Amino acid sequence: MAEQLNDRGGSGLVDKLMEYLPARFRPGAAVVPVVRLSGVIGAVTPLRPGMTLAGVARVLERAFAVRNAKAVALVINSPGGSPVQSRQIFLRIKQLAAEKKLPVLVFVEDVAASGGYMIACAGDEIFCDPSSILGSIGVVGGSFGFQEAIRRLGIERRLYTAGAHKAMLDPFLPENPDDVARLKSIQREIHDIFIALVKESRGARLKGADDTLFTGEYWAGESAIALGLADGIGDLRSTLRARYGEKVLTPVIAQPTGLFSGLFGRRSPGAGQLSALESVTGLPDDLISALETRAIWAKFGF
Repeated sequence: MAEQLNDRGGSGLVDKLMEYLPARFRPGAAVVPVVRLSGVIGAVTPLRPGMTLAGVARVLERAFAVRNAKAVALVINSPGGSPVQSRQIFLRIKQLAAEKKLPVLVFVEDVAASGGYMIACAGDEIFCDPSSILGSIGVVGGSFGFQEAIRRLGIERRLYTAGAHKAMLDPFLPENPDDVARLKSIQREIHDIFIALVKESRGARLKGADDTLFTGEYWAGESAIALGLADGIGDLRSTLRARYGEKVLTPVIAQPTGLFSGLFGRRSPGAGQLSALESVTGLPDDLISALETRAIWAKFGF
């Protein structure tokens, strides 16, 4: 149709019609959709849902489906969390990138640590700010011991199990060295998976020794680049303009909002909306979860 109009001297009309098209549908426009991945991974409370594959899958799919896309940009700000959810999000990004044959550019804000760094490894390139925190390639688990507290309060612990290790690491029982050894064995297994993922993703760009990179330590931007954990200093706007031109379009792909988004289960990344009764009875758990979330961020100075 455009050719016919041009033949009749209607190029001005075509240009006018193009103005009414959304920018990303105009021929020749360089488009890089942007997805923000923020927060603790896998921790879900009614008021502060964490990042999960269920919560981000649809957004990622929409980003990789954008017409005329030259790449997909991920903006990551996460101190980590669930290793399972982290790896599942990583895999989904890699799968979509392979299917659509699009490069993935990662931009780290405050933190991409632990599971947050695992997700960042899905990128072909990782950019950060000089003050960004990256790394923490390790596995951590923690608990408390309350057996003395309940003894002093005159509380008797009654626990009934089938299975010799069903009550393993119960915080109201004395610590069992055999249980700790089993936990550490599981942690080492998960740590090995994490290490293999980083090595496969970063390859020859890694400059540090294993006993430096994979101890759970973390670094600021310039040091992370020197170790090969990131590729350069750069913010999203400047980097994309330098690579794709001053007129590059960067639409942010976000979760649907509004009245109907909640009806279709899109409002919460991992859990559906809870009833008022469940919210009230769950307040102690929410408080503990909020404190844990605060502690995870505080580890990196935020």
